[in-house]
Amino acid sequence: MQGEIEKFISYLKVEKGFSGNTLLAYQNDLGQLVRFVQGHAEKQGVVPQWGVVDRDILLRFILEMKERDYRPATIARKIAAAKSLFAFLTNEGHIKSDPTENLGSPKLGRSLPRPITVNEVRQLLETVNKGKGPEALRDKAMFELIYATGMRVSEMVSLNQEDVNLGGCFVRCFGKGSKERVIPMHPEAVKQLRAYVQEGRPGLLAASHEEKALFVNQKGGRLTRQGLWQILKNYVAEANLNVRVTPHTLRHSFATHMLSGGADLRSLQELLGHANISTTQIYTHLTSEGIRQAYDKAHPRAK
Repeated sequence: MQGEIEKFISYLKVEKGFSGNTLLAYQNDLGQLVRFVQGHAEKQGVVPQWGVVDRDILLRFILEMKERDYRPATIARKIAAAKSLFAFLTNEGHIKSDPTENLGSPKLGRSLPRPITVNEVRQLLETVNKGKGPEALRDKAMFELIYATGMRVSEMVSLNQEDVNLGGCFVRCFGKGSKERVIPMHPEAVKQLRAYVQEGRPGLLAASHEEKALFVNQKGGRLTRQGLWQILKNYVAEANLNVRVTPHTLRHSFATHMLSGGADLRSLQELLGHANISTTQIYTHLTSEGIRQAYDKAHPRAK
């Protein structure tokens, strides 16, 4: 069974251009399904193989996840992974029919992202700016850049030195599906990046002078997503922000504040690297809510 999964993952990587993080998520979700099928086959005294998986087994798998209190979004993701796998197995002739056909999935309401305010962003960045030394220079550049560009955290930690053009005031990154985009940077972000590249990064590299990564950790290696998240978590606590802030929160805040400031939807789509403008349109709901709150607060008859 694992052999078919490996072929499927290879298909997603080569044919679909899925990112490493997405491939890892598929492997984890399908690995759980394999373990469940193997356990069920052992109880029934049959050989575990994809051909014996039917709708009943999949419903039992879903029921087990519900009994273990999995969130609807998690269950929906795992069902989607299973559907993609079985569609692949059917098309490739590994199985005769697709057992996931007409298989239901938990209905999910589209949750709106929760940005923080401009003042809260300012408060966070001011806290970051209090630090001294190579790590502080890195953090100043890193969080200024996230808010300046709206990059995903995976895109941020994947940046190499050559991807940043300080003279041209832009950064090049590769988003989902390895799609390249060029994002402009405002002067403050360029200033912080220049200070980090010239003064901070050399101090962190130590013996690792060949490292290509733009943002590096204490050991001179590429900073990970988990490492960036932990650094931000510490600053959020230090800034006494009474809101949940993740690296993705800064991306949401960038988008919302850009729209509020007059950016058009098409330009924002390009900046965020969204394949479909419908994804970008979710931010118009947030700005509309802000307008509504301002109206209710200001209009004498709305009170």
